Amino acid sequence: MANRRGPAVSISVHPLWRLRIAQEVPRYLLYAACAAGLLASARFAIAPPRPRLPPPIAVSPPPDLAAEGYASLFARRYLTWDAAQPQTSQQQLAPLLGPGLDSGGGLRLPASGEQRVEWAEVVQGRELGHGEDVYTVAAQTNTAGLLHLTVRVVRRADGSLAIDGYPAFVGAPASGPGQLQTGLAEVGDPQLAIVVERALRNYLAQSPNELAADLAGAARVSLPELALSLESVLHLVWSADRRSVRALVQARDTRGVQYTLDYELDVTVAGGRWEVGAIQMNPDT
Repeated sequence: MANRRGPAVSISVHPLWRLRIAQEVPRYLLYAACAAGLLASARFAIAPPRPRLPPPIAVSPPPDLAAEGYASLFARRYLTWDAAQPQTSQQQLAPLLGPGLDSGGGLRLPASGEQRVEWAEVVQGRELGHGEDVYTVAAQTNTAGLLHLTVRVVRRADGSLAIDGYPAFVGAPASGPGQLQTGLAEVGDPQLAIVVERALRNYLAQSPNELAADLAGAARVSLPELALSLESVLHLVWSADRRSVRALVQARDTRGVQYTLDYELDVTVAGGRWEVGAIQMNPDT
């Protein structure tokens, strides 16, 4: 009978401390995970994370319309005078000038003559800081023609306006000749051309009921005060974004004056037909 060998048994010796660590490690890992979770919860409760916002966009302050109007008022009064009534000019300027300035704004009238301002408008502004601005006012006079005058206006701590110093005659702001935008694609859709011409004809003729037939449902249109008859559409092109068209037209008023006008119309397709969403401007903005 052959000898049968039983399973081999090996005996190894390990330190007791190593066995205890092997048994305790899972429990300590669980404790550590719980502690980390509690710390994270406390951190979120005390100082929750906030989304990163983009840096604020610098927005220029709105123009000070009151200061602009004050500069225009001074320019109009300064440039309007009558040598036969010099006291009238001083009386007009006195409320605008402080005690440190000459009562007539440094203006000395000739022995004869007069000048009137037909219109005056601020065409440029420059901020000096501390509530002070320099405005360039264009003024059309009946004798000297078109003049440009700079006027310093300061807004005091109490909010009131004052002329800060004497004015100065300057040249006009830089400008260039007007030009017609070119390179835009011609409108090749005859149906769109018909809708644009009909809409402009009714718009210029102040015919809101007829115009409504070509307007989109949400369109808001403000009719011009001057009634015109459309004579022809000279040019019809797409805008760069293809959301609107530009129409160069000729129109005539009831006195026989003829105008060449450039209109932009927002257009869209709805139900298989072209509709006009806006003409040149939005009366709600």
